[in-house]
Amino acid sequence: MNNCIKHIFYFGILASSVVFAQNAVTIHSIPRDNYYTIESAEKKVMKHYPSITRVDTSNLSGLESNFNLVYSKIGKRELHLDLFHPSKSVKKNPAIILIHGGGWRSGDRSMEIPMAKHLAANGYVTAVVEYRLSPESKYPAAIFDLKSAVRWLRMHALEYEIDTANIGVYGCSAGGHLASFLGVTNGLQQFEGPDANKNYSSDVQAVVNVDGPVDLTHPEESGRDSNSAKPSACTLWFGYSYQERPDVWKEASPINFVSRQSVPIAFINSSLERYHVGRDEMIAQLTRYKIYSTIHTLSDSPHSFWLFNPWFTKTLKYTKEFFDKYLKEK
Repeated sequence: MNNCIKHIFYFGILASSVVFAQNAVTIHSIPRDNYYTIESAEKKVMKHYPSITRVDTSNLSGLESNFNLVYSKIGKRELHLDLFHPSKSVKKNPAIILIHGGGWRSGDRSMEIPMAKHLAANGYVTAVVEYRLSPESKYPAAIFDLKSAVRWLRMHALEYEIDTANIGVYGCSAGGHLASFLGVTNGLQQFEGPDANKNYSSDVQAVVNVDGPVDLTHPEESGRDSNSAKPSACTLWFGYSYQERPDVWKEASPINFVSRQSVPIAFINSSLERYHVGRDEMIAQLTRYKIYSTIHTLSDSPHSFWLFNPWFTKTLKYTKEFFDKYLKEK
């Protein structure tokens, strides 16, 4: 683990030196990449599925919303989350952190608000979380941030009626990768980061991975740097291509941390094989430890399916059923 710790500090130094994607912009002095938005995803999906619609939450009632809560500070940089919870709860509710996708370089937490609201309407405290993306900070900053968000939920459990023994993570695409990473690194100190709230655990109890890779060394991920002028999302996140630092790509792959301490995981997948890399091998490892896993594949579905109807309904169903089983009924 000594090499792992060295990597962690070294990446912090590299954060300002790596060339960003062409469409990177700066908002309020924070580097941003607008590659992946709800609008860009909608435009891409509509080319082949013109009847899709965005998810409506106007019919949901009995919810309280708290926007732009600061859950962590790195120097002057504030990280925010939006929280949703039942307004008339008579008991503590399990909590779920939702992690947006965008290749670790783009996307926004607002993309996961519809799912967060629907889960909150089913008896969960849900938090859509901002985390540092590759134009701003390299791996493992995002992991530090997300573990800090878990600790923040436990720290504010009384305020928001959170059952601290039952916290799950839901992530999509790159967010699915990050969710899986949290699910296999409970208790590993090298991924805790410098956050001050170390009196609270960052452990999670269940994971839903929506179309997120779990083995970044697989050729579908590590072989995507054929054009040096267009580095892959992973290369932008790490600051190194696979050829330059395969050890770092391996270190960031959830499949390499499966142990008896790993948590149950549900994979919800599109029909595109690329986004399943490492899934079956990871399930085989979990099975050896007698840890539950399941797969739901939505036929004839694109990547980003979870954002739109008609696929949102099934994604919600599978997600709710899984979290009900491992956060409510256990």
